[in-house]
Amino acid sequence: MANTRSAAKQARKAERRRTLNRKTKDAVRQSTKQIRLLVKEGKKEEAEKLYSKFQSTLDKASKTKRLHRNTASRRIARMAKLLKADAVAPATASKKKK
Repeated sequence: MANTRSAAKQARKAERRRTLNRKTKDAVRQSTKQIRLLVKEGKKEEAEKLYSKFQSTLDKASKTKRLHRNTASRRIARMAKLLKADAVAPATASKKKK
């Protein structure tokens, strides 16, 4: 229990922030898992649709300081690389079979 009014307010703010941070980070984690699963299953179109939502979520999280901007940028880049590699992989695989 807080001893002063200001400490009580800080506790309320911290609780609100914790809830929002967890919600945002959980959404990012879930989106990452879903995109990876879709790529693994070969559902590229669905993965790309989810990727734009994923990118938007990360951009908003970095804008509101829920994630560091470099962290958000890195995760977006890795997902884009994964989607691009999935698109290139079948083409290169057929060339190697010659």
